[in-house]
Amino acid sequence: MKRTFIRMTLVIILFAGAVIILIRAQVRDAAGRKLREAILAELQPVALKNCTFKRFGSANDGGYLMCENLIEPLDAAYSYGVGQNDDWGCEMSRTYHVPVYQYDCFGPARPTCNGGTFVFHDECVGDRTGYRESRFFDTLENQIRRNGDTGRRLIIKMDIEGAEWDSLLAAPDDLLASIPQIAMEMHGYGDPKIVEVLRKLKRNFYLVNLHFNNWSCTRRAAPLPAWAYQTHWVNKHIGVLDAAMPIPAPLSPLNAPDSPTWPDCQLRTTTSKP
Repeated sequence: MKRTFIRMTLVIILFAGAVIILIRAQVRDAAGRKLREAILAELQPVALKNCTFKRFGSANDGGYLMCENLIEPLDAAYSYGVGQNDDWGCEMSRTYHVPVYQYDCFGPARPTCNGGTFVFHDECVGDRTGYRESRFFDTLENQIRRNGDTGRRLIIKMDIEGAEWDSLLAAPDDLLASIPQIAMEMHGYGDPKIVEVLRKLKRNFYLVNLHFNNWSCTRRAAPLPAWAYQTHWVNKHIGVLDAAMPIPAPLSPLNAPDSPTWPDCQLRTTTSKP
């Protein structure tokens, strides 16, 4: 009798423990879904009256849409996250005859550009100055200041595998407000700071293009179709909002799959008037 009681007690305890684990998992799933929905709510591109899109860089992975008619005058370009080639930076430098300051501390490659000017820095952008596991990081503000570009007309491309969130949180609002356009691939969907950064950017910028990287398609990111997404941001000082266009704005046909051989995964959403 005593053994039976002990066994029943153990079964009850194990069952209660399983129920608690299940409830906690459901709570985490609900919180994660709520966060992803909040991220999607911020990722609602708008149309501008005065933006003519052009694709700069590669035909697939490595290409970014920008408002071509809003680029000049231009003093310099900054390319964060380079790898073995920087097609975007090369096209910017050759087209507008400006130096491109490149920052990447994870690869030894030094891209070249015939007819363009690259200035490579073996360091990464982050939220503070210092070494991390033998790699040097500095802030966006410090890097721009060291190049003598504070207050000048700059354009930025950023693809830094998730480090964008802390880097942008550390960037002063007045610095961001001085940058006309930012082309950026953003990464992730499980960190609350993502919403904070998106809202910070939207204080000074219009989000005018959103394209999901089909290398990263996953159902786990739903209602987002992927965990990496290319965005283009235009400063509100130069962009003129087209209030007659629906939100989210239609996807430009100049966007292209990052992988030409993998299935694509873009949002299928209904639009509404602003």
